[in-house]
Amino acid sequence: MIMITVGLLLSLVLCLLFGVPYIDFLRKKTIGQYILDLAPEAHAKKAGTPTTGGVFIILAIIISSVITLFLAEQIDNSTWIILITLLFMGLAGFQDDYLKIKGKENKGLSPRGKLVRQILIALIPTIYAMQHYGTILTLGSKTYDIGFLYPILAVFIITGASNAYNLTDGLDGLVASTGIPAFMACGFLAYTSGHTSSAIIASTVIGALIGFLRYNKPKAQVFMGDTGSLALGGLLGTLAIIGRCELLLAIFGGVFVMETLSVIIQVTSFKLTGKRVFKMSPIHHHFELLGHSEIRIVKEFTLVSLLLSVLAIILNYII
Repeated sequence: MIMITVGLLLSLVLCLLFGVPYIDFLRKKTIGQYILDLAPEAHAKKAGTPTTGGVFIILAIIISSVITLFLAEQIDNSTWIILITLLFMGLAGFQDDYLKIKGKENKGLSPRGKLVRQILIALIPTIYAMQHYGTILTLGSKTYDIGFLYPILAVFIITGASNAYNLTDGLDGLVASTGIPAFMACGFLAYTSGHTSSAIIASTVIGALIGFLRYNKPKAQVFMGDTGSLALGGLLGTLAIIGRCELLLAIFGGVFVMETLSVIIQVTSFKLTGKRVFKMSPIHHHFELLGHSEIRIVKEFTLVSLLLSVLAIILNYII
């Protein structure tokens, strides 16, 4: 438990230290965000805000994880699998951000190109999990052998978490604030099931997100971009797979599930009936257009994330 605290604090400090020079670099190079035309009108003022802040988040997580795990003598193969997945997802996100910046519009990788990259990367932890745990899913004290369906489900969980986290990144401070309780629950569940290295890595993510909020709270000085959101979402899914709490991810990651479902419902409804269920999707934009302030939405969504994370932990013990 001490090393978990060390990992969190070290990552927090590193994120705060890396943030200042990196944001200054982005400003000097005028590397800013291009706002999607379909976004609420209020978001137009955010155009030009430095992006790709996920770079210093990922650096803080990787460096603090390696140092803490080395000190705790907990470095094992799962450590490298998790961190390599984080790095590769970050590179895929960075490529997407780079194309947006280069093209001077909010269009990066094609949806198909992005998905192919995510699936290929997700295969890394999936194969590792199958080698060590077979094709078994864990839910509390119960296990389920799902055979050939396991790799399909594992890849779906990791890529789905990556995209869901990415969809949630639409308001200042939203994805970081809602991510903290989710990674807390994931880390706690991993720790109690004996996966200490996964728990320590989760703690470094929490520290990095707290540090990132220093720069991303309204009015944001920097956005994490797809570099950060695709990577952190993929990491959350990977930690759930390696930490054996993959089914509970749907609970403690409920806010991200809700954001994704709102998009699916909106698109499906419009295609079938020509009508929209929400004023805009993802759902945080719906509340924004109802007149809720960004700060209010972030607070409410964070509270929901916290409650769902506590619920997931409770369910883990009563199932």
